[in-house]
Amino acid sequence: MKHTIEVNGIKLYAFHGCLEEEGKIGGNYIVDVHMNTNFQEAALSDELSQTIDYVHINAIVAQEMAIRSKLIEHAGQRIVSRIEQEIKGLVGLRVKVTKICPPINGDVDNVAIIIETGTW
Repeated sequence: MKHTIEVNGIKLYAFHGCLEEEGKIGGNYIVDVHMNTNFQEAALSDELSQTIDYVHINAIVAQEMAIRSKLIEHAGQRIVSRIEQEIKGLVGLRVKVTKICPPINGDVDNVAIIIETGTW
């Protein structure tokens, strides 16, 4: 049996980017976290301790996005590394970091990176 937990649409204001202005002005970001795990025990017991706490995932994302990076690739990797270190029972992990309205001299809604580890 395959179980997936998703924490989608984590909206943040952060200061990532290669341009000096991005470090001062900041911008809007959305992070989605998808985790393959086995939550059969939680499904039967109704106990939070038997599954992944969404509050913990949200906190990790917020803490890592608060650290300035030039690249969203770097911020995304920090999120992946923290989740892998702190969350037990992961079979697969997918993190998507989306930068809204990037300053790239064009009419672009967003850019995003996706990092996947484990089994999907």
